[in-house]
Amino acid sequence: MTTPDSAPAVALEPKTKLSGKILKTTLAGALVDIGQSVPGVIHISQLQETAVNKVEDVVKEGQTVDVWVRRVKKDRIELTMIEPLMFEWKEIQPEMIVKGKVVRLETYGAFVDFGAERPGLIHVSELTHGYVKTAAEVLKEGEEIEAKVLEVDRRKRQIRLSMKALQAEVIDEEKAEREERKSKGKGRNKKEVDTYEPETDITKEPEYTAMQIAWQVALEKSKNTGKVRRKSYKEASEEQENLLQNTLNKRLPTGG
Repeated sequence: MTTPDSAPAVALEPKTKLSGKILKTTLAGALVDIGQSVPGVIHISQLQETAVNKVEDVVKEGQTVDVWVRRVKKDRIELTMIEPLMFEWKEIQPEMIVKGKVVRLETYGAFVDFGAERPGLIHVSELTHGYVKTAAEVLKEGEEIEAKVLEVDRRKRQIRLSMKALQAEVIDEEKAEREERKSKGKGRNKKEVDTYEPETDITKEPEYTAMQIAWQVALEKSKNTGKVRRKSYKEASEEQENLLQNTLNKRLPTGG
């Protein structure tokens, strides 16, 4: 298995971390043995972030140091003892997902160090779904979080991040489930309404009018039954017709 210390120089990528031993110091920097076929070189400006007057003030021959690859050339590997940024400005793009640590909280948002030149800002409105008054309600300093890059302004050196954007998928799924349940509920109610039929009794006889009921009562009394019996509309009509015919026959002259 190839490790950074034993990997061919051509395979070393910028920002690769290595461990080496100082072979020699010069006015311009130091030579470092990093186990490669070509020497590693640290320029005096790459020994530390603050200015260096003398190389020996920072490193000495035989000292073991941690270094990072800056550039790989045919005759040397340029190194730095200043830990490089995880992300250069040109490498930060919208929609990227980054991991970082909350380094400062303000009422309007939180600043997150994720390895760029400057921390990214998560505005209070991008912390989570729903209303949040201050960032401290959601985060605390030192907390490790994950966020999505919304916008990068290289000129202003500003990076806008969002935690809410990573919660969108979960929220959308929950919303879809609620909408589905709501839709099913509506469908069920509609079906119940569409299929509802008022109770009917096909054996129930038609209701009589007041005149028909009075007429039937008279008929029953004439038969001295003492009981009113409900008859069908057809029976009542036939009896009415017969009674009317008999009455006409009695009143018409016989011609004798």
